Amino acid sequence: MKLKNFFAELKRRRVYTVAVTYAVVAWLLIQVVTQVFPPFEVPNWAERLVIIAIVLGFPIALVFAWIYDITRHGIVRTQEAQPERRRSATEYDHSGDKSIAVLPFTDLSPGKDHAYFSDGVAEEILTALAKVDGLRVAARRSSFWFRGKEAELPEIAQRLNVNHVVEGSVRRDGNLVRVAAELIDARNGFTIWSETYEREMHGIFAVQDEITCSIVDALKLKLEISPPARARSTDAYDLYLQGLFLSDKSTEEALRTSLEFFARALDKDPRFARAWIGIAKSWLWLADAYVTPIEAYSNVREAALNAINVDDGEAEAHVYLAEAKRILDWDLRGAESEYLRALELDSNSTTSNYFIAAFYAAVGEREKTLKYLSRTAKIDPASLWVSNFAGEIYRYFGLFDEAMAAGERSLQLDPTFLYSEPLLAALYREMGRFDDAIALYKKSQDVSGRVPFGLAITYAKMNRRDEARDILRAVCASRGPYTPGDAVAHVHVVLGEHDEAIRELQRAYEEHSSSLHFVGIAPEFEPLRSDKRFVSIVERIGLEPQKVFAVKAA
Repeated sequence: MKLKNFFAELKRRRVYTVAVTYAVVAWLLIQVVTQVFPPFEVPNWAERLVIIAIVLGFPIALVFAWIYDITRHGIVRTQEAQPERRRSATEYDHSGDKSIAVLPFTDLSPGKDHAYFSDGVAEEILTALAKVDGLRVAARRSSFWFRGKEAELPEIAQRLNVNHVVEGSVRRDGNLVRVAAELIDARNGFTIWSETYEREMHGIFAVQDEITCSIVDALKLKLEISPPARARSTDAYDLYLQGLFLSDKSTEEALRTSLEFFARALDKDPRFARAWIGIAKSWLWLADAYVTPIEAYSNVREAALNAINVDDGEAEAHVYLAEAKRILDWDLRGAESEYLRALELDSNSTTSNYFIAAFYAAVGEREKTLKYLSRTAKIDPASLWVSNFAGEIYRYFGLFDEAMAAGERSLQLDPTFLYSEPLLAALYREMGRFDDAIALYKKSQDVSGRVPFGLAITYAKMNRRDEARDILRAVCASRGPYTPGDAVAHVHVVLGEHDEAIRELQRAYEEHSSSLHFVGIAPEFEPLRSDKRFVSIVERIGLEPQKVFAVKAA
């Protein structure tokens, strides 16, 4: 270890802090011993023994500080320093700005069965803070990623690029709610503000507003926003939170159950806009994976329009309406208008920036894509979905270093994050690292239970044609009644089966596959770019062939 690195490691392991603290305490003890022992006629050898023990304890304390760390989770072994990883172009340093992360509140209810409610309270506070001018707020998915993880506040702050953290707990017992919240300066661990509130359930909205105002006041910012529209009924609000909790799950059962909770919330309060947004969101995530796009996005459009009719200021509703226009109508101009409206309403929304980045990538707007991709990563730095998505877009654009950094970041954040196809594996494949790609795809299959399309493409790329076809059949069988045609076409193109690929792309067009717009920029489809049938499909879905085909070379 280099001398400079050694001193840096001493600081990281808090050896300096322990040394100074030990020296101060030791000096005080020695003063006490030398002043107190003589009047009580304690033998001199006892005095010398104590001083020797204090001196000998000094190196022991330093060794202990090097090996172990005292945390809020108890005494743990200090982790080895991680080698500095490559940073992607989307990562930033924000050490000097007003920034905050709201961590998931702990459920302290007697039955430990109100996690959805404690999450909802935290999210309401996060949403309100995100609208404060001059305050940068880490997105929900990034902040909530730390749930259940034994991470110290400095690590959380470093990963999320924030200076302040809000922690809290919620205890709900019948109609009584107890909320404790604390604002902490993550750079030094000091509590800036803390408070505990006890209310009946109907007062929960006031508690959330009080916490938000107290945090804003403690950070010396101005709160010049109106509170977000909420359900007039606390019963509707509770049902909505249960639906929201389930809508973040990836299983069909959870998503369909979330729809039931949102519908029940609307029975209680038909003008609860965010319940309509919840319905749109759940149908969007059901689309393609479990439900045909025409059915799913028709429901997305209906729910988004209902939300907008109630409250035109809900940015997320405009994003989902944009997706419906893009997919059901192939209306790219109309979709762009809705995406931009969402950004106008909430420029700090992960959803708004994520979807418009994907949109501009699909239509071949390289610079706009990179701009919004950077903003998305800035807002949501610990999001596995964002990192995975960024890796794929960078690969499409031929930015392999950035793609590798984003893909590796996904695995660093959570090595088990393989529910979506690991797009890092596609990069490995394109780089000729076939064994690495196959290993990652097989891990994905073990976790999700679904055979990944990428595995079939990889075998096809390796000219293992029979295995590629076997895997493709297994892929389709593992996905139930619906499989996107453009996903199947990927495999046929690599196998050189262009007629079969065109047939599947035509099916994707007829079924309105939500991912069809990406065939223009996907490198796997380059062999079809001279085929008039492929060009015709690209034009019919609203794309400009020459523009999207040239995005990698831009």
